[in-house]
Amino acid sequence: MKPPIRIAITGATGQIGYSLLYRIAAGDMLGHDQPIILQLHDITEAQHFFKGIVMELNDCAFPLLKQVITTDDLDIAFGDADIALLVGARPRGENMERKDLLAANGPIFVRQGKVLNSVAMKNIKILVVGNPANTNAWITLNNAPDLDPRNFSAMLRLDHNRALSQVAQKINASVSEIKKMIVWGNHSNTQFPDLSHAMIKDQKIVSLINDSNWVENNFIPTVQNRGAAIIEARQGKSSAASAANAIINHMQDWIFGTKENDWVSMGVVSTGCYDIPSGVIYSFPVTCINGQYKIVEGLEINPSNYQRMQKSYQELITEQTVIQ
Repeated sequence: MKPPIRIAITGATGQIGYSLLYRIAAGDMLGHDQPIILQLHDITEAQHFFKGIVMELNDCAFPLLKQVITTDDLDIAFGDADIALLVGARPRGENMERKDLLAANGPIFVRQGKVLNSVAMKNIKILVVGNPANTNAWITLNNAPDLDPRNFSAMLRLDHNRALSQVAQKINASVSEIKKMIVWGNHSNTQFPDLSHAMIKDQKIVSLINDSNWVENNFIPTVQNRGAAIIEARQGKSSAASAANAIINHMQDWIFGTKENDWVSMGVVSTGCYDIPSGVIYSFPVTCINGQYKIVEGLEINPSNYQRMQKSYQELITEQTVIQ
């Protein structure tokens, strides 16, 4: 039996957490031969919700689940953690602008970065889910100077999956057949879902669809605004099961590797490629092998797509300015 892996999860009593915890405990993320310890964090006011969650985890009798720790203390939650899933963040309230959300969440992720730097394992993999995910990841990274910046990422996998789904429905194909999808930029409505490199078998998706009107006026805005559409459809509740699934997909690929001749979208530290200055957390196409990611460089970008990519970058710079 392998030694257990410690997985820290913030915001663990929330809707995403409820969809996520049981799948991780069942082995869906790290495999069915990997024991785990769950180190679950939430704010003090939410601690009473953990009672029922832990009761259900126990009642599932998961063979891989060796221990469940619940706490409002980040030092305990992040202690010796091998993986940290930063799901918890203040939600956007009524009449709250994006800059207000940034100001509210900034101190939360400053604190989390400092504690991760102090008590987590030095090779920890950190995925930031709580919005605004890119900038929250950037804040966390900049407050953890002893950790490798390449061990931080922001989740764009939900957007990537949404893009795959829209195309699969359009061409009546399985999502597993579609390769080389890209979502560039920020996890916001400035993100750019890019079909120009996507393939199915030996065909380019854009030539198969042959409908620029659908791409511009349906596909791109649908992916960009899908989160808001789900909130409306769920009468005020945001994506939960699909977000949890994207977390699992993201971590599986990061840890175990991407499929051959394919890539995925991850918010990672820019190296300066595609004229996105170094240091910003930006979504690029990446391949993963042996627990490490590599940005796919050298792709041809037409002027129109370049402008979309730069627009999302400029939004990220504005967000950084707000919280500094």
